[in-house]
Amino acid sequence: MLEEVVATRYVTPLREGGSLPGIVEADDLGTYVMKFTGAGQGRKTLVAEVICGELGRRLGLRVPELVTIQLDPVIGLAEPDQEVQELLRASAGLNLGMDYLPGSLGFDPLAYEVGPAEAGKVVWFDALINNVDRSWRNPNMLVWHGDPWLIDHGATMIWHHNWPGAQASAAKPYNASDHVLAPFRPDIEAAAAELAPLVTEELLTEVAAEVPDAWLEGEPGFDSTDQLRRAYVEPLLARAGSIHERIERDAPTKTRPSQAPGWLTEHLTPWPHPTKKDRAAQADAGRAGKDGGR
Repeated sequence: MLEEVVATRYVTPLREGGSLPGIVEADDLGTYVMKFTGAGQGRKTLVAEVICGELGRRLGLRVPELVTIQLDPVIGLAEPDQEVQELLRASAGLNLGMDYLPGSLGFDPLAYEVGPAEAGKVVWFDALINNVDRSWRNPNMLVWHGDPWLIDHGATMIWHHNWPGAQASAAKPYNASDHVLAPFRPDIEAAAAELAPLVTEELLTEVAAEVPDAWLEGEPGFDSTDQLRRAYVEPLLARAGSIHERIERDAPTKTRPSQAPGWLTEHLTPWPHPTKKDRAAQADAGRAGKDGGR
C-alpha cells in the first residue's frame, strides 16, 4: 500500500484544477498536493490517479511520488473560502497526496523541447491508460529541474465509469492528434517495444493493490474489492500488447501561439538553462566585441 501520512496544515487551494486540490503539509515534514475524496469527481478519480500514476513510475516515467493522507477537517478552520471549508468537511479521512514540486513550471510545448524517444513513451503510456487530458489545451505536465513530469491522471481509464461496457470501451483506438507531445515526432513503435513487455499481469496486480480498500468498497456489480481490482487489471493488460497499432495521429483540431513570456521560455529550455550570470557574461562579451571593432 502507499505510504500514509497525516495532514498537519492546510496551506492554500490550487484553483487551476476543477477538483480544487490544495497544498498541505504533513507529519512526515513533506509538502503535498492533496486531492480530496469529497470533490465532485468522486473517489474513482483517486483510484485512477493511483493505478496510472504508480504504473507510470514503475515504467520509468517521471511521476511525483504518491501517498495517502489522513485529513481532519479541523486543520482548515482558518480558511475563509466557504467552498474550501465544505470540501474539507466532505473529505474527512483518507485522501490522496502528490509530492509537491517546488519551483516547477507548467509545460509549454512551444518553449520546451522533448526528444522523440521520451515523447513516444509518454504518448504510448497515455494511449494505454486512455488519458484524454494531456492535450495542448491542458498539458498536465510540469517542468522541474529541467525535466518534464507527468501529473493529473484522474481523467484516465474512462471505462471504469461504466463497467458493463468496459471491454468494448477498452478496445477502442486512441486519438493522439491533440496530444501535447504530438509535434515532437514521438517514436511510438520504439516505446511499445520497450514498455509493453513490462506491463505484465503481476505488475498491474501490484499497482492495483496500492489502491486503498475504502475507495473501492461498495462498487455496484462487484462482490469484493479484489474482484474490482481484477477488473482494473484486465483492460490494461489487454491493451498493452497492441495499443500502439491503434494510435491515431491526424492534424490537431486547432493551433495556438505560445503565451509564455521570454523569461519563462528561457527557464523551460532543457537544463541547464541560462542564468543571470550567463546572460551578463554574454552581454559583456557582446560589448567587448563592439568596442574591439571600432
